[in-house]
Amino acid sequence: MTADLFDGTADVGPAEQAIAEGAILLRGFVRPFEHDLLPALHAAIEQSPFRHMQTPGGHQMSVAMTNCGAVGWITDRSGYRYDATDPQTGQAWPAMPDVFLLLARQAATRAGFGGFVPDACLINRYEPGARMSLHQDRDERDFSAPIVSVSLGLPAIFLFGGPKRADKPLRYRLQHGDVVVWGGPSRLFFHGVAPLADGDHAALGRKRINLTFRKAR
Repeated sequence: MTADLFDGTADVGPAEQAIAEGAILLRGFVRPFEHDLLPALHAAIEQSPFRHMQTPGGHQMSVAMTNCGAVGWITDRSGYRYDATDPQTGQAWPAMPDVFLLLARQAATRAGFGGFVPDACLINRYEPGARMSLHQDRDERDFSAPIVSVSLGLPAIFLFGGPKRADKPLRYRLQHGDVVVWGGPSRLFFHGVAPLADGDHAALGRKRINLTFRKAR
């Protein structure tokens, strides 16, 4: 791990920043895990490659996606759902790497959500111009578990709103290694990502990778 991968994190806020009741931003939390995290990430992507999924309304997502874990999140003309099989390969999704699980559980515990055991990790690839519109994570069966979101690569503007789509979101600049956890009162808050600005990250190049851990079932 080289220090330059984390340049710029010191001037974007405190190491831990509460952003709503039940929601916290953990700056640079990935640092102790990165040595094992990136190779595990590349192995999962090799087994289940990125693809641009289609929404039920027929629109192609600007963000490329894949998954690892017992189940993966997918979208197509049939709707949003979790499935144990990757529809592109016809095989089970890659198993969740131990380092992924350890990172997610420790981040959740640090945010006050002990006992979190995710069974799904959405892996999103943002290239310059890609965005994620405001949405709720509500395809899971149990909303008592938090969401753990890990940022890698290029910085991004994370939008975190409220329980209604019309609530004006606050904007947070997320750097490589930052983690956001939200649950409890803010579990169903609307959130998204502004269009990604161009750049070149030392480890991942011209892209941002987001890992989103969930307990789907």
